[in-house]
Amino acid sequence: MNIPRHVGVIPDGNRRCARRLMKQPSMGHEWGAEKLRKVLDWCSDLGIEMVTFYSLSLENIDRRPKGELDFLFELARKEISDLVGNPDGLVHKSKIKLTFFGDMKRLPEGLRRDIARATDATKSYSGFTLNIAIAYGSRQELVNASKMIGFQIAQGRLSPEQVNEAVLRQNLQTNGNPDPDLIIRTGGEQRTSNFLLFQAAYSELKFTDTFWPDITREEFGSIIDEYSKRQRRFGK
Repeated sequence: MNIPRHVGVIPDGNRRCARRLMKQPSMGHEWGAEKLRKVLDWCSDLGIEMVTFYSLSLENIDRRPKGELDFLFELARKEISDLVGNPDGLVHKSKIKLTFFGDMKRLPEGLRRDIARATDATKSYSGFTLNIAIAYGSRQELVNASKMIGFQIAQGRLSPEQVNEAVLRQNLQTNGNPDPDLIIRTGGEQRTSNFLLFQAAYSELKFTDTFWPDITREEFGSIIDEYSKRQRRFGK
């Protein structure tokens, strides 16, 4: 079975899942965080090596109500603390390396400290990698990469003729990670919503109507099985 090495996840539908059950949006976000832990277990069992999880976009930060954002920031702190603080938990048991990327300046100071501690605590792990895209936007990432390249040119460390795909890739926030083989979006929408635009140029895409908290092991397995039957031609 051809298993994707790297899976990107756009976990849509938390709030709609809660509304359907006449619950507050915060409940949907809590269910979504719980589901991530289960999906990591499923990925490990299937032999997937890396997951990049789109936890919070820059657009979310700009447009969501302050109360909801404050809840999301606190939920992120709790989840990071639970993942890293339990020596017998999933992260340490499975040697999961946690990495984070995005505009960290947009996050509360306490959350930034928690992210730094989690990154440091798991930096030597190599069993599995979980990348958390938080306060992230791919267009903004490309703009910032362009600025950094321009700065290197202005300093004389790089010439315009040397700028190529590899140079751009080195200046992206995901530098060092392989491109995602498969991107899964739950919740019924069929768009990538500013997620890994450069990195996903040849990714296989899968959209499902299932809300993120409702996705089951069986459905996730069927998505991976469907991927394994696709022929990836990369322009050939």
